[in-house]
Amino acid sequence: MRNKISIVGAGMTGSTTAHWLAEKEIGDIVLVDIVEGMPQGKALDLQEAMPVIGKDIRVVGSNDYADTAGSDIIIITAGLPRKPGMSRDDLLFANADIVRKAAEETIARSPNAIFVVLTNPLDVMAYLTMKVTGVEPHRVVGQAGVLDSARMRAFVAMELGVSVENIHCYVLGGHGDEMVPLTRASNVAGIPLEEILPADRLEAIVERTRKGGGEIVNLLKTGSAYYAPAAAVAQMVEAILKDKHLIVPSAAYLNGQYGLNNIFFGVPAQLGRQGVEKIIEYRLSPSEQAALQKSAQGVAENIAKLKL
Repeated sequence: MRNKISIVGAGMTGSTTAHWLAEKEIGDIVLVDIVEGMPQGKALDLQEAMPVIGKDIRVVGSNDYADTAGSDIIIITAGLPRKPGMSRDDLLFANADIVRKAAEETIARSPNAIFVVLTNPLDVMAYLTMKVTGVEPHRVVGQAGVLDSARMRAFVAMELGVSVENIHCYVLGGHGDEMVPLTRASNVAGIPLEEILPADRLEAIVERTRKGGGEIVNLLKTGSAYYAPAAAVAQMVEAILKDKHLIVPSAAYLNGQYGLNNIFFGVPAQLGRQGVEKIIEYRLSPSEQAALQKSAQGVAENIAKLKL
């Protein structure tokens, strides 16, 4: 039996996630959205592309959560996008209602599913999903660090003119302006960034990484990023369904790791068929640890606001 992947939210991010996943041919896909006709149209369009790219998967669009029944993976992208001048935290209460509904409806029909959450504010929405569904913490993971690290890799590649495949960057912390790019652990072909880039250029890249989502929001003016976030989700879903034991920065539940408890937070997490298999703990410098604590405080404050 083939894997089944359901995506709640068929907007630009959800439909682009379906596109990336269809190319990987790792499971049948269900796109769910409240807008009548929209998920059906996008699913049919994508299904008609399968003969061109030679992939034998089924793509279905629906307005009914019943079609998600028996899913191996539930991806939650539904929510309001940021507008220019907004922070991810500004979406807290509106998106909490949307994610709560999605989590309740899907867990009732797919009690064994693993949840991958993308809706902002990401870390808080992952925590909300765990609470609403009642599943074990390892079955919920948030997509953030893969995206933030990819943005940093892209900026380093642009700066140095080298292949992105030679660049390894690691961004931890909450998915917001207080995220923590680990410049000491990041490298180009094994050479630490701090040795290959002037301090001012490295700081500029760090700052651009933190503001990467906002930069795109300001350019688009009517939406937020979707190509890179969707590609990042697809990588995580593939790692889970193929049981790859892939270590990537992800929003995972912490129970003492990095000195944090009862919080979803961006850390290096190993992903496999059971979801989050383990948390990798880096040895941080005092300044990195302080930055991580500051980022965690903001996430914890938003979690507290929802009074879960």
